[in-house]
Amino acid sequence: MSQQLHDPYAAWRYRNYRLFAIARNLLLFGTQMQSVAIGWELYERTGSALILGGVGLVQVIPVILLILPAGHIADRWNRQRTVFFTDLMLALCSFGLAILSYSHGSIFLFFTCLFLGGVAKAFNNPASNALLPQLIPLEVFSNAATWNSSGFQLAAVLGPALSGALIALQKSATRIYIIDGALIMICMGLIAAIPYSKTVRLSPQTPSFKTLVAGMHFVWHNKVIFAAIALDMFAVLLGGATALLPVFAKDILQVGPTGLGWLRAAPAVGALLMAVSLAHLPPMKRAGIALLWSVVGFGAVMIVFGLSRSFWLSLLMLALSGAFDNISVVIRHTLVQLRTPDELRGRVSAVNSVFISTSNELGSFESGLAAALFGPTLAVVGGGIGTIIVVLIMTLLLPELRRLGALHSV
Repeated sequence: MSQQLHDPYAAWRYRNYRLFAIARNLLLFGTQMQSVAIGWELYERTGSALILGGVGLVQVIPVILLILPAGHIADRWNRQRTVFFTDLMLALCSFGLAILSYSHGSIFLFFTCLFLGGVAKAFNNPASNALLPQLIPLEVFSNAATWNSSGFQLAAVLGPALSGALIALQKSATRIYIIDGALIMICMGLIAAIPYSKTVRLSPQTPSFKTLVAGMHFVWHNKVIFAAIALDMFAVLLGGATALLPVFAKDILQVGPTGLGWLRAAPAVGALLMAVSLAHLPPMKRAGIALLWSVVGFGAVMIVFGLSRSFWLSLLMLALSGAFDNISVVIRHTLVQLRTPDELRGRVSAVNSVFISTSNELGSFESGLAAALFGPTLAVVGGGIGTIIVVLIMTLLLPELRRLGALHSV
C-alpha cells in the first residue's frame, strides 16, 4: 500500500491561510523591530537592567489578569473582528511610542503604552490562535503551525537586524515605532479581506464562572497538553536571555546597536532553518522524546552563551537555541489546537497565551532582576542549568509526555 506523499506547502494552498499568515508575519515583523527599539532606547536612557526586565513585566500583567474574559470573548464573539480591533489598538500604542520617543517622554508613559499594548495582546492572541483552525482543514494544521513558526522566525531575523541598523544610522528609535504602526495597519486590511464563513457553535448558556474557567479545566485534565506548555514555559522563563542582550551587546561583547540587532536575530536564524526543515520532513513519530531533548539542548547552549566572550560563538549559541526552541513551539502549538474542541479553542488559547507570555515577558523580568543581583553571566548560566533540571523533573512527574508519539495521530 503506497503512502500519500508529504506536501510541504499544503497550508499555503488555501487563500484564507495566505492572507492570515501574511498579516500575522507583518505584525510579528513590526513587533520584533519595536522590541529592539524599546530595549535600546530605555537602556540608553537609564542604563538599568532592571528597567529592561520591567518591559517584560508590564506587558505580561494584563495577559495574566485578562485570561478569563479574553478566552471567553474569543469563543463567543467574531474572532476575526476581535483580531482586527485589537490590531487597531496595537497600532495606536505604536504611534504613541513614536510620539514619546520624539519628545523624550517619561519612562512612566513608555510603560503605560506597553501596558495598553499588553491589554490588546491579551485579547488578540487567543482570538488569532483560535481563528486559524477555522481557515484550513485540520489535517494540514501541523503544516500550518510549522509555517507559522517559520514566518515568526523570519520576522525575528529581519526585524531586529533592520531595527539595529536604523538605530545605528539615526541614533533614534522614533521611526521604528512609526514603521511598526504602519505595518499593523496593513495587517488590519489583510484580516478584513478574509471572508468570515464560519461561526463557532456554543450552547446558549449565560456566562458563568464555570464557562470562564473551562479552558483552564481542560488544560489541567489533559496531561500531555499541560506538560508540553508547562515545559516550554519553564524553559524560556529560566533559560531565556533576550532581555539581557542589550547588556551583552554593550558591556560584555562590546558590539553596539548593530551587534545587538544580530544577537536578537540569531535565535530566529536557527529557528527558521529548523522550521523549514520540519516543514519538508514527514511528521515526527516520537514527538515526546524530541520535545524533551530539544529543551535539554536549549538549556545547554544557553550555558555556553552565558560564558562566551566571543561575538561569533555567542551568535552560534543563540542560533542553536532558536533551533531547539522551534521544535518545542511546533509540537506544543499543534497539540493545543488539534486536541482542543473548536468551542473551547479561544479559552484554551488564552491559557496557552498566559504560559507563553509568562515565559517571554515574566522571564524578561526574571532575567533583569537576576542580572541586577548576580550579574548577567551568572543569570544566564544559572538559567540554563535550571532549564535542564526542569526537564528531568517533568520527565519523572509526567511520563505521558515521554510516551507521546506522532503529532498527526493526536
